[in-house]
Amino acid sequence: METVPNVTRADAAQAVRNPLAFIAERWTPSPRTVQRAALAALVMAVLIVVTGGAVRLTGSGLGCPTWPKCTDDSLTTTSEMGVHGIIEFGNRMLTYALSAAVGWAIIAARSQKPFRRSLTRLGWAQFWVVMGNAVLGGIVVLVGLNPYTVAAHFLLSTALIAVATVMWQRTREGDDVARPLVGKSVQQLVWVLVAVTVLLIAVGTVVTGSGPHAGDSSEVERIPLNWENITKLHAVLAWVVVTLTFALWFVLRAVDAPKGPLHRTRDLFLVLLGQGAIGYVQYFTDLPEVLVGLHMFGSCLVWIATLRVLLALRERPEAVTELPGQSTESALTRA
Repeated sequence: METVPNVTRADAAQAVRNPLAFIAERWTPSPRTVQRAALAALVMAVLIVVTGGAVRLTGSGLGCPTWPKCTDDSLTTTSEMGVHGIIEFGNRMLTYALSAAVGWAIIAARSQKPFRRSLTRLGWAQFWVVMGNAVLGGIVVLVGLNPYTVAAHFLLSTALIAVATVMWQRTREGDDVARPLVGKSVQQLVWVLVAVTVLLIAVGTVVTGSGPHAGDSSEVERIPLNWENITKLHAVLAWVVVTLTFALWFVLRAVDAPKGPLHRTRDLFLVLLGQGAIGYVQYFTDLPEVLVGLHMFGSCLVWIATLRVLLALRERPEAVTELPGQSTESALTRA
């Protein structure tokens, strides 16, 4: 049993001035702990998108009619507001769980030895995106679920998922200069794939903003477009993404690329097939709420899988740190 060190007044003052540095001096997480913390932040970023979709699909978008309070007189939901108030307020509370997960990722990254500034920056980037999206979510309520603000709210959540995915990947890499695993032409093809995927997601928010699920039982403004025509455009873009993914897989096979990019491309293709099947079924069955919710979840998976393809095109080996008194030869032998 190790004794717990006494905390002096100077230690307490340091903890108040810089709590992250205070924790980092006394705790060194394992690499697996840092990876799990980053993964937890990513999972929570996806979960809050799914629960936000549940708010809209159950017509609970104005279950709490104001913000930051739930009503003008109550911070929390009341019994008179019924199940819609519970659903909307529950989604608001989930923001605190997301913030806690992001905070845990920041603390774990800050405490890792050696210190990696790139990881802490990614953690703080997530924090500020979460704070900005929380404010934007409040604006969404205050403007009565204006579809343009709802679309922006979803796109900012997509940006959060992107940063969380990058951080999760970086926790499993070193800080050396990235070494490309494929040629420039393949990299350009993947960037085209990423760009079309972003466009696909953006058009999906227009489908939502013009479609039948407005988010509340009251009269809610909609984007003045024919949602069926926008849905067809969305489907065309989806097929473009599928085609690009299929072409990328063949190109990677032709250039004898490493297994990493090949496996990530295969994973993306399988996710796209599942997402496409859900999309067509929901369209021809008049958009049942459960399938729409699954489609939103699938959108997150498609975005993560696309980013993993991009991140698999290079590698960052960990730098070998020679310990004091350790020869280079012995370090290489153990490696």
